[in-house]
Amino acid sequence: MRTTPPGPATTRRRWRRIASAATATAALLLAGLTTAAQAQTADTGTAKVTWTRSCALPRHHGEMACNALRVTGGRTAFQQQHGISARAADASSPSGYGPADLRSAYGLTSAAAGNGSGRTIAIVDAYDDPNAESDLAAYRSYYGLPACTTANGCFKKVGQTGSTISLPSADSGWAGEISLDLDMASAICPNCHILLVEAKSSSMTNLGTAVNEAVSLGAKYVSNSYGGGESSSDASYDSAYFNHPGVAITVSASDAGYGAEYPAASKYVTAVGGTRLTTSATTRGWTESVWRTSSTEGTGSGCSSYDTKPAWQTDTGCAKRMIADVSAVADPATGVSVYDTYGADGQGWATYGGTSASAPIIASVYALAGTPSTGSYPSAFPYANTSALNDVTSGSNGSCTTSYFCTARTGYDGPTGLGTPEGLGAFTG
Repeated sequence: MRTTPPGPATTRRRWRRIASAATATAALLLAGLTTAAQAQTADTGTAKVTWTRSCALPRHHGEMACNALRVTGGRTAFQQQHGISARAADASSPSGYGPADLRSAYGLTSAAAGNGSGRTIAIVDAYDDPNAESDLAAYRSYYGLPACTTANGCFKKVGQTGSTISLPSADSGWAGEISLDLDMASAICPNCHILLVEAKSSSMTNLGTAVNEAVSLGAKYVSNSYGGGESSSDASYDSAYFNHPGVAITVSASDAGYGAEYPAASKYVTAVGGTRLTTSATTRGWTESVWRTSSTEGTGSGCSSYDTKPAWQTDTGCAKRMIADVSAVADPATGVSVYDTYGADGQGWATYGGTSASAPIIASVYALAGTPSTGSYPSAFPYANTSALNDVTSGSNGSCTTSYFCTARTGYDGPTGLGTPEGLGAFTG
């Protein structure tokens, strides 16, 4: 765990937010209003959508929080699209976007049907989800995806040392995150194998060890849906855990609105921002904007205070690493369907959002696109073929002194990077 003091002003603001949230929650607990303290809301056009964070916020520097948000009420974009009332929604059926929706939105329908065989996507999370395999089976069965089990060799769950027996303790919040990640990998690349590597805690050291284990076990695509404050230790974490040439490593940009997070700030990873995704009358059939609900709820972005700028990132306003590179759906109000049955939060079908959704989506697009070339850094690939991306040009995730750090525009911007997938062209190299 990191013992370094807080980093720059953005990091201090994040910890002040955490302290404020903790104080508010304590007060509401006394009033018996815990649910109200946890829930956030977003306007979907005709109804309010409420959600809660799946994982506890970090209590110490060096701890990471997952970026999964579980919808608790209201009417999602999927429900509006299909004429389903909020009152009719329950845990017995999906209330968010499914595989066909996501493939349609990102031009992946044909690739998902034919690509991915023999390729392994690794999901790195903290703690154990005892129901991971059975919940994955339920999701895939409902949507008619091929079975992915331990028995048929498609699915494997290990601890951070690679053991299939010595697993970490279970955690309900991280189990929801795990279900989200596994389901998104299945939705985008149903023919891929899935390796779940569970770290024994949410410390960067243990999660980083799990990343290394995923790579050592042969995964060429590694999804990480967690983050925390930046620190002066990040450069050492970069070299210890994320410098894996020839491996596509994706990291969620955060759900706390404008501000840089680690490990999304690592120069060796593809930092993935979040969008609001809705159907439209355009040729594409979908439209996207920056996901933002409030000043502290939305996709992360920003200029790193510590990490070196990679050579392929050419924006001129930030001398160091800029977040994000690309993006995908993350707004809970336009969220994705997930099946989870472990713990108090696991009641069956739920809708999830957060950049924990977008990170495994992008890792799976890399998997559809094929094995990265030896010695390459796949985070560079989108910069070489920007025409194969949907440029997101509207919306903001907060206030900033350099406009594109927090506001969408034509071309590169912080909240959505270069854009969202339109087929595989931006993810090959």
